Amino acid sequence: MTKAISKRDKATASDVAAKAGVSKWTVSRAFTPGASISDKARERVLAVAKELDYRPNLLARSLSKKRTCIIGVVMDELKNPHSMMMLDEVTRQLQARGYMALMLNITGENYRSVMSLADQLQVDGILFLATALTKELIAIAEDMHHVPLVQVCRNTVGKDLDVVTINGYQAGRVMARLLVQQGHQRFGYMQGPSSAEGFVQRKEGFADELQAQGFSLDTVLSADHYDRQLGYRAMQNYLVATPASERIDALFCENDILALGALEAQRETAPPTRIAVVGFDDIDEAAAPGWQLTTYNQRLDKLMAEAINRLIDHQTAADNAWQQGELRIRRSHLKP
Repeated sequence: MTKAISKRDKATASDVAAKAGVSKWTVSRAFTPGASISDKARERVLAVAKELDYRPNLLARSLSKKRTCIIGVVMDELKNPHSMMMLDEVTRQLQARGYMALMLNITGENYRSVMSLADQLQVDGILFLATALTKELIAIAEDMHHVPLVQVCRNTVGKDLDVVTINGYQAGRVMARLLVQQGHQRFGYMQGPSSAEGFVQRKEGFADELQAQGFSLDTVLSADHYDRQLGYRAMQNYLVATPASERIDALFCENDILALGALEAQRETAPPTRIAVVGFDDIDEAAAPGWQLTTYNQRLDKLMAEAINRLIDHQTAADNAWQQGELRIRRSHLKP
């Protein structure tokens, strides 16, 4: 005889099994994607579970299998729209595979306690999304129960750190060829924080391709952070300090946020000036009619899929298709 379940009591797997006339393990399989169970048995279990308002304790079940199905997602620079694009893509892909993302914001000085939280929850792995990793942070991560670590959209050297990012060097060369083909003669590059190792490859590829085409990287502008206002100020200072006859013709910005700041500075500081500007990341605002920013899309869908496969399945793609981003041609690169 099945016991009555009051509204204040939580139904258990045993309650569902008893009423459905199946074993407790059949109930467990009914809620496990891909588990071996007949359609008839699954439907019966799910119907009874709904009737009893039963919900499986996935955390307890995962811990019993020594797997929590929780992935730590570590981020900084959260003001950057590209960070939100990465977060959207990785959470959707993780959820599609039955995993949950534990968001870890390491902006500021409390990253040790933040990483400790991930350790206490026994995450199955950690994804660093375009995060600037210090040696101390890498050491903390590598000491966390030896869980797999994958860095996405940035290059970082670490003995136990797997890196999934596009070929930034080739992307820089693509940008240089595009601007040269437009007939530009003098070129500049706007860089972000000096510690951003992964983005240096874009600059190197850009400079090397310019040299191969018979040109040089004439000007380097700098911003301390990936911040639109800092991009604006860097470009504004350059325009104020440089006579029109000596200015560059085209500027490659390390990301779209800096590029939008540079475009805005042109419009407000020196309206007749027409310096071509290209960016990187293809954030939503880049395609806005008022900007029409030519940029480079990293194909986050491919990068995240590769990173998650390495983290969960410990598999690496046989080819490097995930390393190839795509140029997004609009109008900001055009020569007047």
